[in-house]
Amino acid sequence: MAEVTLPERVAVTGGAGFIGSHTVELLVGRGRRVLIIDDLSHACPWQPPADVELLVADCGSDEAARALTDFRPDAVLHLAARGGVQRARRDPAAHVRAAVASTVGLFRSAVAAGARRIVTASSGGAAYGRPPRLPASERMRPAPLSAYGASKVAEEVYLACTGREHGVSTMALRYGNVYGERQDGTGEAGVVAITCNRLVAGTAPVINGDGRQTRDFIHVSDVAAANLAALASRREGAVNIGTGRETSVHQVVTTLIHLAGFPGEPDHAPALPGEVRRVCLDTARARRWLGWSARTSLDRGLRCTLAYFQAAPRPAARD
Repeated sequence: MAEVTLPERVAVTGGAGFIGSHTVELLVGRGRRVLIIDDLSHACPWQPPADVELLVADCGSDEAARALTDFRPDAVLHLAARGGVQRARRDPAAHVRAAVASTVGLFRSAVAAGARRIVTASSGGAAYGRPPRLPASERMRPAPLSAYGASKVAEEVYLACTGREHGVSTMALRYGNVYGERQDGTGEAGVVAITCNRLVAGTAPVINGDGRQTRDFIHVSDVAAANLAALASRREGAVNIGTGRETSVHQVVTTLIHLAGFPGEPDHAPALPGEVRRVCLDTARARRWLGWSARTSLDRGLRCTLAYFQAAPRPAARD
């Protein structure tokens, strides 16, 4: 990653979660002051450093607005999320109320608190839908296939509007399929974590559909580095954060089975509605704008993630 000048004071929503915890560690390692705003609904087994402020609240709440005003952030990194594709599909209206409305409230609170830079986590997998070609580029028009993808695109639009209205610098990071240490392996999203959790429990992994669906798998350490690069940049717009490589779910699951020495084959379940078939992200803009590119190979990332689950076993996955 290119040398950058980070803001001195950064508020991180969802900072106690999977991606947030890794990002906060990097920020603290660079000597930055950090405020975490997190409702702990997706918290991971990690304790923030002693000098990091933690507010337990929804990021769009009045409590969060007051904390931001008191903290006076130079920049805000929005990583807080509400569920995934299937949860949003089951109740799109509730998802919009919980996720989009809260996010829009946060953007306004960040501006009122004096933040000059807002970076939000979006989705490269869900935003593009069925792109006409791969790897998908930011120049392509978003065409989400799911309520979750639509909500992420809506948040991007609101963020850009906030920037134009208030003269604030903004960026939306369209992540690929993020995986790695501390990810929850007991939920309904995150095939790497779910597979690791089942393997540690001695249970056969499950592949939804035929397994030929592809994703752009990117390790959380690379995503955390991209977050810092985006906070330091003054570029504005959407930026893909991925590897530029297309990998099938079947390949990932069978690789983990081999690494774990599991004596069986994966089970199969019906394909999930609303999921895209193929994903691969063009990362040229990230290299040009942020001086960033992914450094963790898939093999190394899967080994590190499985080792984490083996060292700190989670409860068995739900059948």
